[in-house]
Amino acid sequence: MTTLEMPAASPVKAAAMHPDEWQARVQLAACYRIFDMLGWTEMIYNHITLRVPSSVSGGERHFLINPFGLHYGEVTASNLVKIDAQGRVLDNSPYPVNPAGFVVHAAIHEGLADAHCVMHTHTTAGVAVACLENGLEQTNFYSAQLHDRIAYHDFEGITVHAEEGPRLLEHIGNRQAVILRNHGLLAWGHTLPQTFAILWTLNRACEIQMATFSMGRARPVPEDVAIRCSRDSLQFDPRHGAGQDVFDALVRRVDRIDTSYKD
Repeated sequence: MTTLEMPAASPVKAAAMHPDEWQARVQLAACYRIFDMLGWTEMIYNHITLRVPSSVSGGERHFLINPFGLHYGEVTASNLVKIDAQGRVLDNSPYPVNPAGFVVHAAIHEGLADAHCVMHTHTTAGVAVACLENGLEQTNFYSAQLHDRIAYHDFEGITVHAEEGPRLLEHIGNRQAVILRNHGLLAWGHTLPQTFAILWTLNRACEIQMATFSMGRARPVPEDVAIRCSRDSLQFDPRHGAGQDVFDALVRRVDRIDTSYKD
């Protein structure tokens, strides 16, 4: 198969797998379409990964990733690829996998017990803020909700080298919003909707900062106010839905456009 000869048929079907895996596949495929709808795409690059439920994997750390070579708008439940932390394909998928995807994502899925989902983007605002010496500053409504929630990891080049994984994990610690310096944004979470809520807030904070800085000097949010905002922001908290309501609303929007992600 050359890079121009992608498989015509879907490699897996719902009837052939555990219903918990199929449900995870549909949720992840819907998220890829949401990213496409929001313009969070980078040609065929970047990744959203989701752990395969333990009821399917038997406790092994397996995860689902997009087929390399497909645009997010082409991702479906059946063409997602199931791999292990070494990037080995586990479901006989004919699609290739981007090494830059599984190296970083596998390190997080393997190294952080609660990292059920990992998302990475190269949005203009996200990369722009990642290139600033001071990164994301405490100057707007959204950055205030992320007070003491953001980790930074220095740029080490294209993420295809496994030895970067331990350094990434050390820099992340327990913070779920990550700015990859000179590179982009990353978020991880206990659930896919929670991860999305964190990433959306981080990206929105970057968008507002980019717009603000283009007009001049920004007015900082006082430290005590930012601490209170971060504490009072309930959208990441599992006791308050952790982004599920927002994610469901966006899935409904995608469904009105195209339901082929469920195939």
